[in-house]
Amino acid sequence: MTHGTRTDSHTPYLNGGHDWRDAATRYALLPLRVFLGVTFIYAGLDKLTDSAFMAESGSGSIGDMMSAARDASAIPAMIDMALKNPVGFGYAIAIGELAVGIGTLIGLLARLAALGGALISLSLWLTVSWSSSPYYYGNDLPYLMAWIPLILAGAPIFSVDAAFRSRRNRRRAGSYR
Repeated sequence: MTHGTRTDSHTPYLNGGHDWRDAATRYALLPLRVFLGVTFIYAGLDKLTDSAFMAESGSGSIGDMMSAARDASAIPAMIDMALKNPVGFGYAIAIGELAVGIGTLIGLLARLAALGGALISLSLWLTVSWSSSPYYYGNDLPYLMAWIPLILAGAPIFSVDAAFRSRRNRRRAGSYR
């Protein structure tokens, strides 16, 4: 028996050398990316299509929601600023969520989209869900934490960013036609 030399010929994949852990590591962030992308697209579309939400006041309006959250928020000045034009702020949040969701889902400027998602989640945590007690009952803090791995890693597979990176690498290698 020789030490340090593998004598078995088993390879888990046809490409030889990669085991299931490599594949799991490579695809680990994909479910998170799909979940956050779809959720933020849905949230943006939900706001844009809800006429009651996009109103200065009234039941279910963004104006009433922000007024109710103002005194319990960590930064009431943020809400005061948004209350100067609640409908405009509502559209800005909705369009921001839509852009973040699309960018995350298709992997276009994925790190920037994830940063946008984290900033939206942070602002919602500091304002709307700040008063949740205990803190883990509020949903915006977990969303903020979920964005961090995507800020760090981007969208390395199944993404527009990966396609652009692959194309750039082929051009550098001189094999682009």
